[in-house]
Amino acid sequence: MKIGFVSSILADKSFEEVIDIAHELSYSCVELACWPKGEAERKYAGVSHIDVEEFDDNDAIYIKDYCSRRNVEISSLAFYPNTLGNDAKMRDKNVKHLYKVIDASAKLNVNMVTTFIGRNQFLNVEDNLKQVKEVWPSILKYAQEKDVKIAIENCPMLFDKNQWPGGQNLFNSPDIWERIFEILPNENFGINFDPSHFIWQRMDYVEPIYKYRDKIFHIHFKDIKIDEHKLQKCGILAYPLEYMTPKIPGLGDCRWDKFISALTDIEYNGYACVEVEDKSFEKDDLSIIKSLILSKKFLEQYVI
Repeated sequence: MKIGFVSSILADKSFEEVIDIAHELSYSCVELACWPKGEAERKYAGVSHIDVEEFDDNDAIYIKDYCSRRNVEISSLAFYPNTLGNDAKMRDKNVKHLYKVIDASAKLNVNMVTTFIGRNQFLNVEDNLKQVKEVWPSILKYAQEKDVKIAIENCPMLFDKNQWPGGQNLFNSPDIWERIFEILPNENFGINFDPSHFIWQRMDYVEPIYKYRDKIFHIHFKDIKIDEHKLQKCGILAYPLEYMTPKIPGLGDCRWDKFISALTDIEYNGYACVEVEDKSFEKDDLSIIKSLILSKKFLEQYVI
C-alpha cells in the first residue's frame, strides 16, 4: 500500500510545491486536484494543481519528470463534480471537464481518475439510476479507450441545507453500488473507498472490503467523529454536520486497525490517500502541514 494525500488541502500551493511537500514528508504519492481553474462549487473543490484545459504532451513530460525527481507518484487525477445534478448547464460543463481529466490522466500514464457519480438531489433513487444509465456509459467507454480507470468515492455529498434532501452523489451504499454495477458492468469502473462516510451513516465499513475486493481501485484515509449527545438531540434525519465532524486519521471513530487489516487480507497494494477536511488543522500553513505529519505518523502503525 502506498500512502499519499489529496492535494485539495494545499489549495494555495502550486503543483511543484505540493510535490515538494509530499517529498519532504516522505509521502509516496499525491492525488492531484484538477478542477477548472478559478471555479469552486463548494469547500475543498475548485483546486487545480494540474490545469487540464490545454494539457499537452510537453505538460505531461514536465510533470512526470518533476514527480520522478522527487520520487513522488500521482495516485490519481481528482475531480469530484455533480454530473447528474438538476442544473443542466452545470452538469454538461462538469462532464466535458471530466473528459479532459481522463485525457490528462492517460497522457501522464496515471490511468486513474477519482470522482463522483453525481446525483439530482431532488429526484428519487430510481430516477437517478435512469440518469446514470443515460450519462455514464459513454464516459466509461471513453475512459476505457484511454486505458483509464474511474474510481467513484462513496461520499453521499449530503452535509447541510445546500445538499438537502438527497445529497449530490448517489454512490453512497453497497446496495446502490450493486444497482449501479449492474447498469455499468465495465471493468474500468470501481470504488474509491472512504470508511468515514459509512461511519456517520451507521454502516459496516469493513465487510464491503471483502465483497468488493476486485472493485476497490483507490482508498481515502479520512476519519469521522460522531457527537453522540448531539445525535440524540437532533436524530439521523438532521443535516449530518449537526452531529458529525471530519477528522484526520486517528482522531475520530474509525477502527483503522480493522479497516487496514481487511485491506491486507485482500492484498490491496494500491494507493491510499489521506484526505484532510479537519477544521482543527486549517488555521494556517503550519497547521495543515502538521495534519499531514500526524496522519502519516498514525497510519504508519499499520502501513509502511
